[in-house]
Amino acid sequence: MTNLSNYIYTLCTLVLLLMANVAVGSTLKVCKTCTYTSVKQAVKKAKPGDTVLIQGGVYREHGIEITKPLTVLGQNKPVIDGNYKGQIITVLADNVTIEGLTLKNIATSYRHDDAAIRVVQRSNVRILNNTILNTYFGIYLQNSDNCVVKGNTVTGKDVTGLNESALGNAIHLWYCNNADISNNNVKGHRDGIYLEFVEDSEVKNNLSQHNLRYGLHFMFSDGNVYTHNTFRKNGAGVAVMYTRNIRMEHNTFEGNWGAAAYGLLLKEITNSSIHNNTFRRNTTGIYMESSSQLDVQRNQFDKNGWAIRLLSSCIQDTFRLNNFTGNSFDVSTNGTPTMNQFENNYWDKYNGYDLDKNRVGDVPYRPVSLYSMLVEKVPPSVMFMRSFMVDLMDNIEKVLPSFIPESLIDEKPMMRKIDYDNDRKLAQVVR
Repeated sequence: MTNLSNYIYTLCTLVLLLMANVAVGSTLKVCKTCTYTSVKQAVKKAKPGDTVLIQGGVYREHGIEITKPLTVLGQNKPVIDGNYKGQIITVLADNVTIEGLTLKNIATSYRHDDAAIRVVQRSNVRILNNTILNTYFGIYLQNSDNCVVKGNTVTGKDVTGLNESALGNAIHLWYCNNADISNNNVKGHRDGIYLEFVEDSEVKNNLSQHNLRYGLHFMFSDGNVYTHNTFRKNGAGVAVMYTRNIRMEHNTFEGNWGAAAYGLLLKEITNSSIHNNTFRRNTTGIYMESSSQLDVQRNQFDKNGWAIRLLSSCIQDTFRLNNFTGNSFDVSTNGTPTMNQFENNYWDKYNGYDLDKNRVGDVPYRPVSLYSMLVEKVPPSVMFMRSFMVDLMDNIEKVLPSFIPESLIDEKPMMRKIDYDNDRKLAQVVR
């Protein structure tokens, strides 16, 4: 028994020493006067658990493959210039960290989708605080789980006059789970952040702006959380498609203007919540098609062309405690059947009264105007906006409603704008 105990003790000691050696590792320095003068050389010579420390300077390299657990760390802002010859870093190992580098200059590559950093079928990869400039794809993760992409600045090109095929995405995930995409600043790409077949992930505190198509675009990606992001002045805003169980909270959608631009485009999504967001100065705040069982609550819709375009294919959606201010159209639809609920929203166009002083209007409000339905069916009629005939038409429809959806109505409109931070009595008023 004593010999067996000694054997087990010795084996455990060896395992612990091996783990300690892997965890600590050695540091291989890269600089013009160091033993290693190229990043590729140091990465190839490094052992699992080592750190490759890249000193300040410019390294014209591409095709760097990481095939073992490493930390690749930049010191004094080193630049790796791909010189338009191909992908710069490819990660082919688990437990890799890439931090503090500037990566730039990758040519448009229609066949290979070259990126500054590509992760292929790996897990526990951390891409932190890097600057990526003038690339096709910035950061590309495929079939990789439990990865962190945080604090990176990914800047592409001036998208003016370019078509979508000439641009890749700043941060691109395909078939990934449990990803953390946070605190990144992305612009000048086709899509700022793109996710397809991505589940149980979080996208938070990112700024995505001036992208040719969407600030955020995700499809077939269930169970994700998007919070505290800003999507500004993108070609078409944000698109959420063919997805369920999504939480979108505390985001800002602003300045997404254009003939087909939206703050948020929802197509065939279900069982999701849209809470505490701000939709400001978009052509359309939210465009909803074939979407059901959505909880749209406590959002600010301010100075949009259309606050909400709710197509008749949407059912069982709830709109509650939202503020509608300064919008040309608060709600529009393309048909009469509606199976959705509006309650306790504030509408700046509401001119009802509150005799019992409970802060809830005594008469219902119909947010859909006859003119908004006309514009939905005949788009060129928007040129008559603000005309006397439009006002007269809408006023007659309010007195004798016959065309606007009878069931699309807020039975309990709020009398004043809702202050979510300071209005402590709100719960008592709307219960």
